[in-house]
Amino acid sequence: MAVIDPQRTWAPIEERLSVTKDERHRVVLNAVLEHMKAEAVPDLDRLMATLAPAPDYHFWFDGHDHGPKTTDGVRTYYADFVATRSNVLEYEIDRLVLDDHCLVTEGYLKQIYPGSYAAQLGIPVDDESADYLVVRRQLLLWPVDENGLIVGEDSYSSGPASVTKLSFDELPQQYIDLVHSSREASA
Repeated sequence: MAVIDPQRTWAPIEERLSVTKDERHRVVLNAVLEHMKAEAVPDLDRLMATLAPAPDYHFWFDGHDHGPKTTDGVRTYYADFVATRSNVLEYEIDRLVLDDHCLVTEGYLKQIYPGSYAAQLGIPVDDESADYLVVRRQLLLWPVDENGLIVGEDSYSSGPASVTKLSFDELPQQYIDLVHSSREASA
């Protein structure tokens, strides 16, 4: 059984949407929901369409901002995200706070990394040809402008809470199709 299910990422958003009557709150929730689904496909154009002009991302880790800036910077970030094959993820949201201008989500971000890419990032792995589940605690602020577009992401994240080598049976099909079919084609 797969250790993650990307569709669980947006389930809390859909649940909140089902009971939210305030139209502005629905706009904010729908903006983030569309963004999450476009990221999961991945569809770069659809994803970029969820963003305001000149998005500004802040990824805070160890007191430093590592987030991309400007439309070109964010587009490059997402293109690289897909190229590294680390875009198969589940964000297990356990807290959701909403107002007229921002959605705040908090939970455990679970991502599967090819071992070679994990090693490049400094994540401790013992086999670069294996696949790893990396779990970290994350808080995300999703500011949304008056037009219903995401202005950026403000992310606060811990280092890895756990790093687990996975067996092939634990991999979700989306990851197998993305990573292992490309490994076989290049072999």
